Amino acid sequence: VQLQASGGGLVQPGGSLRLSCAVSSSIDSIDNIGWYRQRPGKQREPIVVITSGGRIMFDDSVKGRFTISKDNAKNTVFLQMNNLKRDDTAVYYCNGPPDDLLAWGQGTLVTVSS
Repeated sequence: VQLQASGGGLVQPGGSLRLSCAVSSSIDSIDNIGWYRQRPGKQREPIVVITSGGRIMFDDSVKGRFTISKDNAKNTVFLQMNNLKRDDTAVYYCNGPPDDLLAWGQGTLVTVSS
């Protein structure tokens, strides 16, 4: 498994969670690993994309609430999610940019509910 997301769970609206993405050492770089999600009944969509040029793009739905960071020593990428809303309920995945996807790994379920 090259990509494995973890850290999901049940959180109340307005709460926070930090997701982790463990990236296999077989992948040369984690610099372009971003985040996707699949909400119930919808297709998987990118929410944080890091282009080959290093530009970080956030979907409008998460802008200002979600941030991305990484630990190169641990080959891990993080997604800090603040002020969560019910509409953020989804399975979250990590992967490269849409034009350079790796095999999809296991996602992690985030449920925002009171």
